[in-house]
Amino acid sequence: MILQALLPPPWPHLLAAALYLGLAMHFWRTRWTGAVLDQPIRGLAPWERLWLLLPLALHGLTLAVELFPPGTSGMRFGFSVALSMMIWLAVALYWIESFYARMEGLQMLGLPIAALCVMLPWLAPGQHQIPYAHSGFFRLHFLMAMFAYSLFTLAALHAILMAVTEQRLHRGRLTPLFAGLPPLLTMETLLFRLIHIAFALLTLTLISGVFFSEQIFGKALTINHKTVFAVISWLLFGALLIGRHRRGWRGKTALRWTLAGFSVLLLAYVGSRFVLEILLGRPA
Repeated sequence: MILQALLPPPWPHLLAAALYLGLAMHFWRTRWTGAVLDQPIRGLAPWERLWLLLPLALHGLTLAVELFPPGTSGMRFGFSVALSMMIWLAVALYWIESFYARMEGLQMLGLPIAALCVMLPWLAPGQHQIPYAHSGFFRLHFLMAMFAYSLFTLAALHAILMAVTEQRLHRGRLTPLFAGLPPLLTMETLLFRLIHIAFALLTLTLISGVFFSEQIFGKALTINHKTVFAVISWLLFGALLIGRHRRGWRGKTALRWTLAGFSVLLLAYVGSRFVLEILLGRPA
C-alpha cells in the first residue's frame, strides 16, 4: 500500500498518537485550566476540527492495513485491532456529533485513550484470522457490532464526564470547561440518546448472530463466554432503559448501570481475545 511505502510501521501509529496527544494538550491548556471567567466559552474551532481529522485519517489507514494485511486473504481481527477500531469509531462519531451537540468535554477523555489504542496493533499484533470475512452476512454483523461498541464507548466516556462534572459542581471547583458544559439534564438526554441507538444496534447484532450463524460463521451458534457476556450486557442496558422509562432512573443510578453494561460488553470480545492472545498466547 502507498501508506506502507511512505510511512512504514510504526511511523503512522506514532504520528497519529502524537497528533492525538498534541490536540489533547491544546484542549487542556485552553479548556481545562485557568479561572472560569478568564476564557470565553466556545465549541470546536474549524482548525481544531481539521486537526482532529488528521490523526483520524492516519488511524483509519493503519486499521485498514491491520485488518487486511497485504498478501493475505481473509481478515485479521485480534483484541488490539478491536480496541483500536472501537476508539477510532468513537472519536469519529464524536467529531460528527460535535456539530450538533455540546460534547467538548470528551476530548480530554477520548484523545489520550485514542493515542494509546492507535499504538496497540503495532505493540501487540493479533494473529486471529477470520476466514469468512468475505460473507455479506458477516460484514453486516461486523459493522453493526463495531458501531454498537463505539457508541457504547462514547456513552461510557460521556457518563464519566457527567460524574466528574457533578462532583465538581458539588465541590464548587469549576474550570472553564465544566462551567461551559450544558446542564446535567441536557447531558443526560444526550447520554440516553447514545444508549438507545447503541442498544438497537447491539440487539440487531445478537439477532443476526443467532439466526444467521451458519451463514456468518459457517457453523451453528455455540454458547461461549463471548456470547454470554454480550447477552448479559444487553440485559443490563435493557434494564437501564426500562428503568429510565418506567421509574425515571437518572443521575448516579443511570451512570452506574451505563458503566456496568459497558464493562461487561468490553469483556465479550476484547476481554476474551486479550486472554487468548496475550495471557494464553493462542491466536485462535
